[in-house]
Amino acid sequence: MKRFSLFLICTVLGGMLFAQKQTFPTELYIGAGGGGVAANMSFVPSIPQKIIYSYQGGIAAKYVTEKHLGLLTEVNLTRKGWHEEFDAEQEEEFAYERALTYIDVPFMTHVYFGNKTRFVFNAGPQISLLIGENAQMSQALSDDVEARKAAAPDAPIGVQYAPRSEMKHVDYGLIGGMGLELRTAIGVFDLEGRYYFGLGDIFTSRRSDKAYFTRSAHRVIMAKLTYYIQVK
Repeated sequence: MKRFSLFLICTVLGGMLFAQKQTFPTELYIGAGGGGVAANMSFVPSIPQKIIYSYQGGIAAKYVTEKHLGLLTEVNLTRKGWHEEFDAEQEEEFAYERALTYIDVPFMTHVYFGNKTRFVFNAGPQISLLIGENAQMSQALSDDVEARKAAAPDAPIGVQYAPRSEMKHVDYGLIGGMGLELRTAIGVFDLEGRYYFGLGDIFTSRRSDKAYFTRSAHRVIMAKLTYYIQVK
């Protein structure tokens, strides 16, 4: 509940920034971009993991309403997830990777400094919808999990391997990043590094139910290049 309250506060504060009186001609940009993603999960109790490398791409709209201040929103297709890490004696036979595909919609306050070359900072809330997954498990791991479940049916074994139907399909969190904007005769190029901190859990949390995880949230680092054209 505290994390959701933080999410709402950031949304409200972002909206308040745009209630100010306009003091300069507004600028509207439409663009498209993409880049690389490095993702894993914040699990409590913890699960050893490696980074999963993937991609992000989508469309964007940037509306500058004040000097040095505007609003940025996007619709992106992003692959997140995790790659599980096993003990040295197990890693030759055991393997598991779960890639989760989301539609991400961030709503960010856009702050910039400069003229032709601008330093930019973007931050705000993000809402995501799970639309697909690709899970890969080695046969040795599958056999091991089934054997342990059969031996202890009531124990929380392999909770992280639960089917997509048992996962929450809506995620939310906070996203922020900084980078450079280059304004040229053929358009505007933004190169930015970002970090997404998930506030929602992908599995039912033990805080609200008798579940195994108290936290199962996304952590994502992104590098993105976006091309804009000014339409206003």
